Amino acid sequence: MAEVETKQEIKGATEPETKVATELETKADSMVGEIWIDVDIKASAEKFHHMFAKRPHHVSNATPRHIGGVELHEGEWDKVGSIVLWNYIHEGKPKVAKDRIEAVDPEKNLIKFRVLEGDVLKEYKTFLITLQVTPKQGGSGSVARWQLEYERIDEKVAHPETLIPFLESMSKEIDEHLLSTE
Repeated sequence: MAEVETKQEIKGATEPETKVATELETKADSMVGEIWIDVDIKASAEKFHHMFAKRPHHVSNATPRHIGGVELHEGEWDKVGSIVLWNYIHEGKPKVAKDRIEAVDPEKNLIKFRVLEGDVLKEYKTFLITLQVTPKQGGSGSVARWQLEYERIDEKVAHPETLIPFLESMSKEIDEHLLSTE
């Protein structure tokens, strides 16, 4: 069972070293929310971050079960304002997202994407995805924190907890790929 820090427990985390947290009641109307997951990985923080900041078009090689392809639509891979197209498989269905890079900080191993178009915006007005990878204290490996910030279009739309196991599994596969190419 995963160690969970939460206001409202969510399902999906399966590894004991994975931490999941949610803040589903961030506003009185609970239309705005934030969830995140910390995934322990063996790769260095720099190497994992580099995969998403400078080589996202290689992510599909590392995790083809989750990512079908990534294309640069506009700009440069690791530059704020650039537009990236993601083809991904979530819950067995092919999906698409067109994201703008909102922030890149190589020193903090951080990248943030804002979803501009795609399947997720059928249920959410806004959707931001942040990845920050930090070295583990006192040991080898790193922790990849995926943070999702969103606003639902109405109360009938569920919070995006189903993305938590997707991000966890994808991170583990990318980690294995990075370690196998050393």
